[in-house]
Amino acid sequence: MSMRGKVVPFRRSPRELGGERGLVEVRRCDQAEALVLKGLFESEGIPTLLRSRLAHSVYPFSVGGQGEVVVLVPASEAALSRRLLFRLASSPPTPLPQ
Repeated sequence: MSMRGKVVPFRRSPRELGGERGLVEVRRCDQAEALVLKGLFESEGIPTLLRSRLAHSVYPFSVGGQGEVVVLVPASEAALSRRLLFRLASSPPTPLPQ
């Protein structure tokens, strides 16, 4: 009789995990952009959670989607955070002072 090992289920996607806690995914990006978005959202009073599969403090580099960061906000603040993202993407860049 062979011994069977413990079954370890696959992790669910961050979108599914966020739904359990009332969090909604608003953006997937690299670590630098995620930190900027976290600062933007928190300056507007929107609590923000960053989730990644990679420990950026251990691996300061990433390849492709490996270093992807998911930006999660409360479901009640999702519309406001998406409006902020839209406004940020649609505004023209400010010129540097001469």
